[in-house]
Amino acid sequence: MDREQAIDLINSSLREGAELRTVVARDCSTAIFEAACLITACFGSGGKLLFFGNGGSAADAQHLAAEFVGRFVRERAGLPAIALTTDSSILTAVGNDYGFDQIFARQVQALGRPGDVAIAISTSGNSPNIIEGVKAARKGYLKTIGLSGKDGGLLATEADVVITIASTSTARIQECHITIGHLFCELTEEALAKKGGGGSDLT
Repeated sequence: MDREQAIDLINSSLREGAELRTVVARDCSTAIFEAACLITACFGSGGKLLFFGNGGSAADAQHLAAEFVGRFVRERAGLPAIALTTDSSILTAVGNDYGFDQIFARQVQALGRPGDVAIAISTSGNSPNIIEGVKAARKGYLKTIGLSGKDGGLLATEADVVITIASTSTARIQECHITIGHLFCELTEEALAKKGGGGSDLT
């Protein structure tokens, strides 16, 4: 690939991503707001977030959990969030003993409590271990948020709030997922700052 071809590819990819974000802003803003409301209500009642995904979505789960435990923009107390993708002993033990489909469901059952929020990330919306994790969350009376892609897949019918990126490009879907995760962080921090100053949560 020569320089001109490379520049064309760069420009095309960036334009595609920008155009997709415009679609997400048009179609998904309400769902993003609803999901952020679940998150702030969860923290307000002493709950925690449980993130999970596969591959790049596992990395997103860890990234977003870190933003809540650490900070996003505002200086504040750490917020309880766990990525269920990080403990290799749990993942391999559960995968070996119960099957790969159960690696998140088992952790949700063990760690989740009513009032917590499970956030499932899947670019297809059809990963069996993601769907099983959401089912376990619902069984345990957790609220559920799904970040999906394409047509939403099975995740669109399982989670309480689903944000679907209408694209067939895994890379573009993942880029939108992390942007939405950052919006969750920003909206939560703004809501908590208002509450600390006498304001209210997201409404």
